[in-house]
Amino acid sequence: MTVTGILTAIVIGAIIGVLGRLVLPGRQPIGILLTIGVGVLAALVGTAIAQSVGVATTDGIDWIELVFQIGLATAGVAAVAAFQRRNRGVRGH
Repeated sequence: MTVTGILTAIVIGAIIGVLGRLVLPGRQPIGILLTIGVGVLAALVGTAIAQSVGVATTDGIDWIELVFQIGLATAGVAAVAAFQRRNRGVRGH
């Protein structure tokens, strides 16, 4: 993977992660790096799922693929936020 590919994945991951956070109500106690990480993972897995169910790749925006990615990012952000909250509760903070 080239440097451009890596930077593109980070930017897309950040966008997908932020969109996932926007879908969730309230505050999520996770930082920007975790948001980007969740977004990158959601983008990769969402693309793989979309391709496996037969969503065609087009020259424009692949809306169905985007829905998969944002849905996975939302679930990922919710899971990480719940994990963060639980860990803070255990430590007594």
